[in-house]
Amino acid sequence: MNKKILANNEQIRTIFRDFLDFWGPVLFTIFLYVGIRNYIAEARYIPSGSMLPGLQIKDRLLIEKITYRSRSPKRGEIVVFNSPFAFNSALGSNETRPWIKCSLLNFPLFSLISGISDPVCDAYIKRVVAVAGDQINVNSMGQVRINNILSDEPYVTHYCDDRGSLRNQCLSIEHVVPKGNVLVLGDNRSNSWDGRFWPGSPFLPEDEIIGRALWRFWPISRLKIFRY
Repeated sequence: MNKKILANNEQIRTIFRDFLDFWGPVLFTIFLYVGIRNYIAEARYIPSGSMLPGLQIKDRLLIEKITYRSRSPKRGEIVVFNSPFAFNSALGSNETRPWIKCSLLNFPLFSLISGISDPVCDAYIKRVVAVAGDQINVNSMGQVRINNILSDEPYVTHYCDDRGSLRNQCLSIEHVVPKGNVLVLGDNRSNSWDGRFWPGSPFLPEDEIIGRALWRFWPISRLKIFRY
């Protein structure tokens, strides 16, 4: 009986060792990837032209997630944040973001599968143009005034058409940015779905920000470290 039990135990240990030999490195790599991605940095690509001309479609950026643990965003910083569908009640958002579902959909292998996307799980990239306490005025061209002073935005070259044409016509807004929020706009003011067009509130809660753009690493011909 003892020999049979020992044989069974040895068989179990062998199966367990074989499992760890094969799956151990795979699981370790996944946990390491998830840990770094959630708490330190992750790669993102530009899916649209809302940040032209500075950021081109399919540019790839490194987004760091450490800075905003110790301070709030500053004007001029490029940030990646959760979709407005995840926090804007006027867009029918839920009270809690389905993080398990979104983690799976944003995992590289799953993100390659078409037809399983969810707007709640998307991420957006825009530039912070105003912070808490700012008196903000954005005119119909997309020009920004902070506390009645015109902002210097050399990265913006595509403004809206303010001559009454329906094409490239944009909304103007005038508000004071509430505590714990920022206002974000795309550099391509004529083609960016940002705070000017969000129903309900135009502001982005700081706790919905995923991270700050640190480095463009692709294409190699346009490598850039973002200095704010």
